Amino acid sequence: MHPFQDPTSRSYARMTGGLYLVIAIAGGFSILYVPGALNVGGDPVATFANIADRRGLFHAGIAGDVVMMTAEILVSAMLYFMFRKVSPTLSLAASYARVLMVAVMAAMLFFHAAALALADGTVPLDSFSAAQRIELAGLMRHVHDAGVWIWQVFFWLHLILLGTLVARSGVYPRLLGAGLVVGGFGYLVDSVQMFALPEATLLASLKVVLLLIVTMAEIGFAMWMLIRGPRSPRQGMVPEPA
Repeated sequence: MHPFQDPTSRSYARMTGGLYLVIAIAGGFSILYVPGALNVGGDPVATFANIADRRGLFHAGIAGDVVMMTAEILVSAMLYFMFRKVSPTLSLAASYARVLMVAVMAAMLFFHAAALALADGTVPLDSFSAAQRIELAGLMRHVHDAGVWIWQVFFWLHLILLGTLVARSGVYPRLLGAGLVVGGFGYLVDSVQMFALPEATLLASLKVVLLLIVTMAEIGFAMWMLIRGPRSPRQGMVPEPA
């Protein structure tokens, strides 16, 4: 039997778990490592000088984004079919929320391209000085980074719904579902804090704790799917009462 034909099978869950780990690795590289290596806070000149000197790393980060988003689309569909017997409505809503997150991530790449073109001088803006180009490129980078605040809201919604489905499924540990629900608020807190309350140290501390919880829950869920799979796929998933 082809593994895609039975969403309740262990082989299906293992593929989903494997893709989840691909997302974690590619996302950690492109979202955390590359910006940390290239960005210089408050200094767009130094940032674009780093990008020019390490163009290979910059392009590798974009490749990581593409790999991550491709895996995200597959995982969104696979999680929907895994949990639709628990609740068709919540499973579909969770899938939509994750796909919308990917859509925002994809849109963010346009600002990456714009910033790079401005910094390189490949866009014909003769009326702008070199300094003005760098400043405008810095603005494009800021808009790109602000996209994180948007996709995190969609991902928060996805985690709330997914965690609820995991907890109700009867085939995965309830603790993992609770971790996804509780820890998922870390993404919402981070968006609110970074956008509206950047000086709120209490929120900054709270988001660190919540993001640690959700990271452990997501990795635990992925590893559970990859190594063990569902406990009893044909008995645990019962359609939600009408």
